[in-house]
Amino acid sequence: MVDLELEEISEKVISCSLCPRLLSYINQVGKTKVRRFIAQDYWAKPLPGFGDPKAWLFIIGLAPAAHGGNRTGRIFTGDSSGDWLAKALFETGFANKSTSLHKNDGLVLSGAYVTAAVKCAPPQNKPTSLERLNCSQYLLTETEVLKDTTKVILTLGKFAFDAYCELFKIKGLTFSHGAYYNVKGQKTLLASYHPSRRNTSTGKLTWNMWIDVFKTARMIALNK
Repeated sequence: MVDLELEEISEKVISCSLCPRLLSYINQVGKTKVRRFIAQDYWAKPLPGFGDPKAWLFIIGLAPAAHGGNRTGRIFTGDSSGDWLAKALFETGFANKSTSLHKNDGLVLSGAYVTAAVKCAPPQNKPTSLERLNCSQYLLTETEVLKDTTKVILTLGKFAFDAYCELFKIKGLTFSHGAYYNVKGQKTLLASYHPSRRNTSTGKLTWNMWIDVFKTARMIALNK
């Protein structure tokens, strides 16, 4: 039943046309491309989440990358952020392989579901507040479908953290890497820096810090 519900959400996301600016941008990117991917066909449509329909770890990113998910057809796939996430999910027992290259590469998640606050790649990686609001209906539906199994909500970056808090009218929480809060009954909201190249290449987010986030998630879940 959950599988079917997630499939229905995916279909609605893919056909969404609420944000003309974003649709125009991803279509343009899909046509112009970049040199290293010039021979590839871009997905260039809104991107749904993916993962285990019985996930206890619900991961929220900012939005697809223009030449990552927007190219490959799967969130956190085909870019450096996706590399970091896939490797961490594999090393901590959530994935069957350590790479996330394209939509049909055989990556399977166990216990985790990955999505984004905004479903289309935004110009300069900066969605507007209206675009976040438009997409909130899909994030809400995803959380509702997986509510019976979700124990930990992991937000990657302040944008995702704020989007989740805004969606559920949670006030007074401060974003800080590694911070976690009890929310919505038995669920825990866990914050992390986003594994963007800007954070990982500068050392703001180190590999040990990143792996510790997933270890913390497991610790929290085991104590619930």
